Amino acid sequence: MLLALPAAAQRPDYATDSAQLHRRPVFQLDVRNSILNRNFVTLLGLKLGVEWRGRIRTGLGVYFLSSPIPTRQPLPIELPPATRTELRFRYVAGYGEYVLLRTRRWELNTQLQLGVGKSYTRYFVPAGPVLRSPKQVIWLAEPSVAGHMRLFRWFSLGTGLGWRQPIFVSELLQQELNGPVFYGRAKISLGDLYKTLRFKRRLFSQHGLRADN
Repeated sequence: MLLALPAAAQRPDYATDSAQLHRRPVFQLDVRNSILNRNFVTLLGLKLGVEWRGRIRTGLGVYFLSSPIPTRQPLPIELPPATRTELRFRYVAGYGEYVLLRTRRWELNTQLQLGVGKSYTRYFVPAGPVLRSPKQVIWLAEPSVAGHMRLFRWFSLGTGLGWRQPIFVSELLQQELNGPVFYGRAKISLGDLYKTLRFKRRLFSQHGLRADN
């Protein structure tokens, strides 16, 4: 004899709806902070990828400095000593992310980015033109660990910590670009938000996030 479950029981647990999908697209504004040449800087990024069964995420990201920083690159001899210099760089990175721990409330993951881009220096000559050095190809490796806590079905807060390491570049440029990476993050799961609205669930409910649900 076959038993039919009630309609409500047939719905997947919304707290793990996304994890049950075979794959889904992931879009993220990735804003990271770092220390470069003893200066606090912000790296603006945009990531697009795919999540597989809630455990593995892969994709591509584009990053650039939100504001330039002073550089320690030697000043060309033909420029006056009062010339002001700025370091600029941008890069494209492929990333792989693995979820180490996932519960109804918490997630802990590790990520590795491998990137390639361009770096150059701008020279602000007093009472003169703004010049630019030839662009240099840079390669970057960035491992990191991050975690977040789900506050509601569709909204999480988290933080992460990592290290940016240039490779295949000169020693001086490596010293300029390497450094810690850290960030805070607010995450909105559009899939879970859609299900919350579609099934008319309470927007700020804790149902499904507690162990006794």
